Amino acid sequence: MDTIDVPREEMLKRVAKFTDLTRSVGGFPDSDIPGCERTLLNVIGFDPPDEVPGSTDKVMSPVGDKGAEASAIPISEGFNLGYVEAQPGHGVMSHHHDTNETFTVISGTWRFTWNDADDEYIDLGPLDTITFPVGVSRRFTCLTSQSGDPDEPALIMVVVAGNKPKAFMRPDFLDEARRTGKFTPRTYTTTV
Repeated sequence: MDTIDVPREEMLKRVAKFTDLTRSVGGFPDSDIPGCERTLLNVIGFDPPDEVPGSTDKVMSPVGDKGAEASAIPISEGFNLGYVEAQPGHGVMSHHHDTNETFTVISGTWRFTWNDADDEYIDLGPLDTITFPVGVSRRFTCLTSQSGDPDEPALIMVVVAGNKPKAFMRPDFLDEARRTGKFTPRTYTTTV
């Protein structure tokens, strides 16, 4: 393969400084549920997934509605890279993807749970990594910030494979979100 030369101005379009990243709040069905509030910082983006023909369900992007549009480097190269920031006690409801998803803890301590089982989990700290295969339900929760301050958020890096990956929540989890009265008013693709 031959090498190519890229002008500086083109290369700088592929740079994202953490301090300049757009913070996205919301865009997930559980975003407004107490304990599920979090902020997404989307670095390398991908296109939102295609809607399912003939279906009234909205297909959910792993980075949410707002995150898919707010990528700092809007390229489609077969993966997404972003960060999730959350305060201790906050995280996501259980969900799964049609691609793999990998997490690396940047700061704090995070619990990663799988198989919708409370006894299937591991707590990870800075620079620890976990990767979930296609179809495995998972959730994550921030346990502590780096300093131990309960008001200080911690950070994880997230890499999701694919150009237009989809995220899914079980109908009973969506029902739980609706029961709180804080459900983001959309319909999402579910699985049984």
